[in-house]
Amino acid sequence: MKKHITTIIAVGIALQFAYFSSSAGTSIRFEDRSKRQQLLDSPYVASIRIDEVMAHLNELQRIANAANGTRAFNTPGFNHTLDYLTNYLSANTDFKITKSIFPVRYFALENDPILLSSINGKVTNHTYSKNHSLSEFLEVAFSTSINFSNFVPLTAIPNVGCSDSDWLAANPPATGRVALVKRGGCAFTDKGALAAKYNVSGLLFYNDGASPDRMSPIFESLGQNNALPAFFLSFNLGESLANAARNPSSNASIIFNISVVDEKPIPVGNICADTPTGDPTQTIVIGSHTDSVLAGPGINDNGEYEIFQCFWHHPKTHTVNDVRFPPFDDHNQPRKTKR
Repeated sequence: MKKHITTIIAVGIALQFAYFSSSAGTSIRFEDRSKRQQLLDSPYVASIRIDEVMAHLNELQRIANAANGTRAFNTPGFNHTLDYLTNYLSANTDFKITKSIFPVRYFALENDPILLSSINGKVTNHTYSKNHSLSEFLEVAFSTSINFSNFVPLTAIPNVGCSDSDWLAANPPATGRVALVKRGGCAFTDKGALAAKYNVSGLLFYNDGASPDRMSPIFESLGQNNALPAFFLSFNLGESLANAARNPSSNASIIFNISVVDEKPIPVGNICADTPTGDPTQTIVIGSHTDSVLAGPGINDNGEYEIFQCFWHHPKTHTVNDVRFPPFDDHNQPRKTKR
């Protein structure tokens, strides 16, 4: 099993190196097998040693073992990972290292959220479950708290709510109502920004039902600057509510309750390493993440080991473009329900 994993690691490293070692403006088509094999057989790729990769993996595992098995952000394991990266880069490369601190909100629920709908006077209490396949709705990360004491009317946003024209065409207008917006067309944060612009009271995304795996609600995020309460609904529930909202005689409305833990932003460290050569106005960014989930050390996850090898070997090659290695933090920020 270990041999299989290390082979995958080697191929991943090779493809990343092949990209930033190419000249500016060159597009590499990796579906071209002969070209891909030529890149994999290059002396530069051959200089990457699996034992060196494994040495860094073992160090990450050691850091996690000494920190209750995790390197999640805001834990000692995470901080020691940053120290390891910084110290190794300083001792073994001439990269320009930049360290910064940024605030991160930690999203957590006080308890399970509640969603009630009223259509033609019939009130339904919708199912919330940690099992997405059983749940009719889920919280949206960085939703704000809300506790409606009365039913608030719904409006369905035409199309997928990605443009001002969609929101202006809503009938009745979205202002002061809870808006239903179907998945697709643009980022959820873009939909959220438009919802805020048109002063909705709350936001209900729903899945598009385009395939069997797009029926259940999904866990999404509106970003740390969001100021709206929001849920994500299953396709069946969303479509049912949207159809009712389009019919004025249905008097479709909801009660929307979600309580979010009020926690202060957590300061999180981050580093960036830039090559000493290359045009700083033409920067190639090769990123991964330094944190793990709370449940484990995050070793075989998203190519951290590949980025480490890029760090160590890159100084041997002159680059036309600036190459920046940002091991992103807070990628695996956990969410939890406070009991």
